[in-house]
Order: sequence, then C-alpha cells, then structure tokens
Amino acid sequence: MNIKPTRSELIKLKKRIKLAKAGHNLLKKKRDGLILEFFEVLKRAKSQRKELFDAYRAAKRKMAIARAADSDLHLQALALAVSKGGVEVAQRNIMGVRVPRITAALEEKQLLDRGFGVIAGSARIDEAAEGYEAVVRKIVEVAETETAMKRLLGEIETTKRRVNALEFSVIPKMESTQSFITMRLEEMERENIFRMKRIKKKA
Repeated sequence: MNIKPTRSELIKLKKRIKLAKAGHNLLKKKRDGLILEFFEVLKRAKSQRKELFDAYRAAKRKMAIARAADSDLHLQALALAVSKGGVEVAQRNIMGVRVPRITAALEEKQLLDRGFGVIAGSARIDEAAEGYEAVVRKIVEVAETETAMKRLLGEIETTKRRVNALEFSVIPKMESTQSFITMRLEEMERENIFRMKRIKKKA
C-alpha cells in the first residue's frame, strides 16, 4: 500500500470492486442454480435406485425358478455362450459442469439373439436372462446419475468457496483499502490547502 496514493489508483480500485461484486452475484446465481439441479438429480437417483432394487429382486426370483428347473452346470454353460454387451460413454453439460452420459449397448433381446439356441434354452432361462439384462441397464442408469451428482456436488463446493472468499475476504479487503485511500487523499488535500495558505501568508 502506497503512503501517497493517487486518485487514479482509487478509480482503478473502485472498478475492481465493482467487477468483484458483479462476479460475486454471478457466482451466487450459479451456486443456487447448481443446488436446484443437484436436488433434481438426487430425486432421479432415488427413483432409479428403487427401480434397480425392484429389477434385481425380480431377476433373482426368475433365476431361482430357472435353477430349480435346470441344473447350475447347464445355466453356467449357457452363460458362456451369451453375447457380451458393453457401455458407451459420452459427455453432457449441466450448467457448465461436464457429466458423463453412459449408454448400455444392451438392448432388449429375443431368445435367439442371446447366443444359445431354442433347444438348449427354455422360457424360464430366457426370462432370467431378460431379468438380469434389465438389472444391467438400471445399473448403468444409476451409475450415470450418481456420477453426475458427485460432479455437481464438487462444483457446488468449489463455487461456495469462491462466493465466500469474495464475500468475506476479497471484497471487504478492497473496500477497506478504498476507505484508507479515500481518507489519505482527503488528508493530503487538507495538507495542500494548509500549505498553500501558509505560502500566501508569507508572500
């Protein structure tokens, strides 16, 4: 901090304070928007978790029926013949936050599409396979939503820290500096007036 500040420094500081306050307001709006979005995603996550639980429970029941009718060895042999799926990962944007878009490359299949024939399989096995395919699709949905939640939560925390830093540290310090410079300039002006009066008296 200069002992003899100038008016140009004061003008620059006022502009910086104005910009900091505008940035603070924008960050507050962003934080509030992110929080609203987070609760929407959280609501969706809760619903998807319930759907996943229901799908898993139904798949287990279907598998129990298949195991009761067919041997575990037969089911394991058929499982090895099943064509494998995969996932595709892209990205989307939620209020400036990049979150994954995960798609399961596992569409609903017919009996012949699963890799084992009609003779080797059965309606019970087909239903069990269908049940677990539904579980995998739900797992992918939940993974996408919960990853989005984590990213949003991280961005909310970062934005909150920036808002607090501006509100409680940066802006108050700049305003304190502004007050000091204003006071110092006024003192310097009074000193100059007093000096000019003394010069006039001597003249």
